[in-house]
Amino acid sequence: MSGPVLALRRAILARLAADAGLAGLVGGPPVIHDEPPRAAAPVHALFGPVETRDWSSGGRRGCAQDVSILVWSRPGSAASGLAAAERIAALLDGEPLTLDGHVLVLLTVTGLSSDRDPRSRLVRTRLA
Repeated sequence: MSGPVLALRRAILARLAADAGLAGLVGGPPVIHDEPPRAAAPVHALFGPVETRDWSSGGRRGCAQDVSILVWSRPGSAASGLAAAERIAALLDGEPLTLDGHVLVLLTVTGLSSDRDPRSRLVRTRLA
């Protein structure tokens, strides 16, 4: 059994991997990386910051997670990154994912923001 953060990440990856629409948007099998991949495709996604808080009740251990997914696209291609981020949000929001060794109570996408990294000029879209 793994901790709840890794269990949720594996469940998210499994859900996204099965979607042909997302594969078309990212130019290959959907995957979310832990680090930026070398020679990354025009659109790629990373697991962003995560924060957990104790959410135990009734004698049962639990945690709440604030998870973010960052979708990067090349300069001039904000629309491609936004489309991929919106597809990821549609695939995850409200989904009853199965977590190994843990129970998911609720998965909700609470926000989407997009900006341009000033140094690389890459477009970054953040799902929270």
